[in-house]
Amino acid sequence: MFKCNMGTIDRVVRAVIGVVLISLVFIGPQTAWGWIGLVPLATAALGFCPGYSPLGLSTCKTKTSLAR
Repeated sequence: MFKCNMGTIDRVVRAVIGVVLISLVFIGPQTAWGWIGLVPLATAALGFCPGYSPLGLSTCKTKTSLAR
């Protein structure tokens, strides 16, 4: 469906940020703003960032072919 444009480190950082933001809904200030953490969590799960596409960015390592 979507071409992967996020590397492993990018995905892990986004997942951690997403979980931290969502945890703010239940502990800490307990505001609904924590639900915005679903965005980085979803992009980490999909491996695709819609913001990277228009800019032509990618943190995903390209695989090189060993065949000649």
